[in-house]
Amino acid sequence: MFEKYIKAAGGEVKSSLVLKNATYLDVFTAKLRKGDIAIVGEKIVGVGEYSGETEIDCSNLIVLPGYIDGHVHIESSQLSPEEFASLIVPRGTTTIIADPHEITNVCGMAGCEYISKASESVPLDVKLQLPSCVPATPFETSGAILDGKDIEKNIKNDYIFGLGEFMNYPGVVYSDPYVIKKLEAAHAAGKIIDGHAPAIYGHELNAYLCGGISTDHECVTGEEIEEKISKGMYVHIRHGSSTQNLGNAKFMTDANSRRFILCTDDRHAADLKEKGHLDDALRRLVADGADPVRAVICATLNCAECYGLKWRGGIAPFYLADLVAVDDLKNFNAKYVIKSGKLVAKDGAPLFDTSKRYLPESVLNTVHIKELTADDFILKLKGKKAKAMTIEPGGVVTGCEIVEVESKNGDAVVAGTDILKLAVVERHKMTGNIGKALFKGYGFKGGALGITIAHDSHNIILLGDDNGSMAKAANRLKEIGGGMVIVDRENGEIHSLTLDIAGLMSSREADGLQRDSRALIERAHAMGVKREYEAFMSLAFLSLAVIPKLKITDAGLFDVEKFTFTDINA
Repeated sequence: MFEKYIKAAGGEVKSSLVLKNATYLDVFTAKLRKGDIAIVGEKIVGVGEYSGETEIDCSNLIVLPGYIDGHVHIESSQLSPEEFASLIVPRGTTTIIADPHEITNVCGMAGCEYISKASESVPLDVKLQLPSCVPATPFETSGAILDGKDIEKNIKNDYIFGLGEFMNYPGVVYSDPYVIKKLEAAHAAGKIIDGHAPAIYGHELNAYLCGGISTDHECVTGEEIEEKISKGMYVHIRHGSSTQNLGNAKFMTDANSRRFILCTDDRHAADLKEKGHLDDALRRLVADGADPVRAVICATLNCAECYGLKWRGGIAPFYLADLVAVDDLKNFNAKYVIKSGKLVAKDGAPLFDTSKRYLPESVLNTVHIKELTADDFILKLKGKKAKAMTIEPGGVVTGCEIVEVESKNGDAVVAGTDILKLAVVERHKMTGNIGKALFKGYGFKGGALGITIAHDSHNIILLGDDNGSMAKAANRLKEIGGGMVIVDRENGEIHSLTLDIAGLMSSREADGLQRDSRALIERAHAMGVKREYEAFMSLAFLSLAVIPKLKITDAGLFDVEKFTFTDINA
């Protein structure tokens, strides 16, 4: 093959494919250049003047390297890997660093294997990270546990690219032997380790980085970004559905811009379909004043270098022919997408078939609970004052507010107030655990809504102002094998969307799922959920007991800052 590359590069033989008359981005010097881009097999062999067996005229287009998503959970799209690819590849994304810790928390290594095998049939490189925190903390019940021995065994698998985001930062900082074993196993296998370290500074950050961790996608302030970059980290600019920090781009300078990378983290099907993927992040960054060339480099070369993806992220001889031809550096509308030298999408539509989707029994039928009744959601308070969770729009950090709550017949009364009951029902091992809390400011009224996506152990999370409706919501989720549900108390209607793959994802086609998901989300907003919140995705983060301040797990109300359970009574 090398001889064929060399002869085509020298013009002795025709190339397989040539993108003619291209204006392309040279990410190495941050300049736009002109020339034909010659491709043989999966490689770019040259830029200049070339003829090809197949030629695509790229006049009036700008050719960029294929985008690389630096950190994403496919499961959060609620789509199978095949259908996920059908939405993001036509947008220009050709490689993703995927952390399947959602499905692994439910199904164990069978979840990892499913993501890997299901991705084999699509033109998307899925670099799979072995989840590092299953469960994320010892303060919740997950469907599986990956301990140090499990990590040591599985990190060596050929299909495992690295170790996923290390959310248990206290375990790293305080040298928990259980944690150290995982870190050592990854390094022994020569695998990269992703980070997750919100608001960690000084000596604690130094200690965290001595675990050999390379990245972070949870930065909030310029001070935090400055320190982390100064200590050798790469910082993600994130554009998810409910978690976004695109504003961090304002801290990019000529001196530090090579240490920023783009990611989406969690992005659901409706946003992927209606708004896009990394192309939408680029569009938004440029609209907010970011230099477009610098932004593209964050989505290509920077990410490739961060993750050691040699011969990716640029347009140059011997680089992988992953390319996207866009209309301009403002709208980033993809006309053509080339993956490994083949045309795989045109005019925003995939040119590959996803109708035959891999679906093993090991990831189905994962909701295991008893039949619940209204009494299961009685919340007894000692007095009138209690702690209530709050959440800021566009983020996952929660607050704690002391509120006054009346009780009747030994049960907190929330109907008619701006307070809701919040509950996490364990759904993996039939423990009967139900963690209960109060939630203020979400806006929902008149029943209950629930979902089997509750980061990171993915128990059932419910909110409502009526105990009976909450019980009905949980029971419907069991009946359908997982998904999303709304119970309208006034008319008695129950509306649901099935997520049959681990209670997280659907085996359906993307268009139908997106349509029905959007309809259910709109119904939630019609029942009062404020527009500044993602009706279900925001709810799904209220149990994430590694992000401040107050969270709820199946074991109870948890104070993340003190890293211990806390009494709901104030």
